[in-house]
Amino acid sequence: MTRSAAIYGCSGHRLTEDEKAFFAEVRPWGFIVFRRNVDSPEQMRALTDEMRDCVGDADTPVLIDQEGGRVQRMGPPHWAKYPPAAAFLEAADGLLRARELVRLGARLMAHDLKSVGVNVDCAPVLDVPVQGAHDTSGARADARAPATGARLGRAAAEGLLSGGVLPVIKHMPGHGRAFADTHKELPTVHADLATLDGWDFAPFRALSDMPIGMTAHIVFTAIDRKHPATQSKKAIRMIRERLGFGGLLLSDDLVMNALSGTLTERAETSLKAGCDLVVHWNGDMAEMRQVAEGVGKLKGKAAKRAEAALARIVREPEPLDVFAARDRFDALMAGRVEAAKGPDVGEAQA
Repeated sequence: MTRSAAIYGCSGHRLTEDEKAFFAEVRPWGFIVFRRNVDSPEQMRALTDEMRDCVGDADTPVLIDQEGGRVQRMGPPHWAKYPPAAAFLEAADGLLRARELVRLGARLMAHDLKSVGVNVDCAPVLDVPVQGAHDTSGARADARAPATGARLGRAAAEGLLSGGVLPVIKHMPGHGRAFADTHKELPTVHADLATLDGWDFAPFRALSDMPIGMTAHIVFTAIDRKHPATQSKKAIRMIRERLGFGGLLLSDDLVMNALSGTLTERAETSLKAGCDLVVHWNGDMAEMRQVAEGVGKLKGKAAKRAEAALARIVREPEPLDVFAARDRFDALMAGRVEAAKGPDVGEAQA
């Protein structure tokens, strides 16, 4: 069945009649849920069922940003509160224990998500922040060194995959040198290619076998002086060739102020640059119609990458004693870490 090269959000806890009609018409490849869409397990299951009913496909991807810390769309009282990625190294006694903790936490998250019909998590964050970088990455990143970030990022991805949820590595080719918030403005990174290659790109190259990646709305002058990576043919070619990423490539949110032009133009430019799919998160119907005008059918190599990504979803998740696993996770983390302070990243935009 033909689908469009877009992922959309919705406005509330259930789809409106206008949303149902729009989604049935444009048939997006997938959907994304935000905190505004989350109330209870029963409501979430009903919402994800409605989304899939609109496009007539029970395997339709439903995405979420469930990282832990301040970026967690499903939380108390119905779901556990998870620590930010950076907390695992603080809580663990060495890298091996940190990897074990990260994988266990991701496996528990996958259980939470799968139980309400969510099968793609926009995590892990593989950005490696440098000194002075904007705190939009901050504690969301696993580590302050590329090799450690890659190891912990793989542990998180494996935990999600083992639970039947696809990970999305982000933000390619690296967000760790951004000195501005892409929700508000366009950052420019002036580091040379050798520096980027040895630091920013390294975790993404190490996890280039992952099924899905997400781009960064950042200008890298060593790659393309005019366009952010999301809309740069040069940057996306580098992601494919230099980083070796063969998976499905999503844009970051089109609404962010780092991008310019109308939403139709943003969608068209991102897809022409080489993104396989564009993402619009905020559920605004007028905006979604604009995006749809700039989005065509998912076809060719992009469609094959989308099919290959979905084929990575395991039908029978790795066995898990949920209560025992959660007790163990909580005991290892208890009293050692506090969730990162600050607003839920992106919530103001969606």
